[in-house]
Amino acid sequence: MKVAVACDHAGFELKETVVNKIKALGHEVLDCGCDGTQRVDFPDYAAKAGALLQQKQADRAVLICGSGIGMCIAANKLRGVYACVCHDAYSAHQGVEHDNMNALCLGALVVGKHVAEEVVERFLAASYFNEGNYKKRVDKVLALEEKM
Repeated sequence: MKVAVACDHAGFELKETVVNKIKALGHEVLDCGCDGTQRVDFPDYAAKAGALLQQKQADRAVLICGSGIGMCIAANKLRGVYACVCHDAYSAHQGVEHDNMNALCLGALVVGKHVAEEVVERFLAASYFNEGNYKKRVDKVLALEEKM
């Protein structure tokens, strides 16, 4: 799986942990920046990772900022990007399985390295159920997106 990873300055330190975990799980990392702790704007980096999802160059994305919320809001403005803040393993896999989430948002000031690793692992191991009520609901979300 190809995983786009992006962060702002607040997420930079956690990004290394996330990148190492993704690689350890056997996935390819597409690093979208940022590259240091110098202040940057999170929407710019959410857009870089989101574009890779839209262009099908990435299968999933992990977006990291201070709370995860800014990245989540910015990413969800992009058609075809379904981002959620998840700071627990259950939400990380359930969001993929039930809701076809393709972008995980983490708050570097909220979760520690070990929790982030577990959340990323569960996010990447999950697959969308794509049947029954799950498909029906996701199709309704897609219909909402088409109206916009």
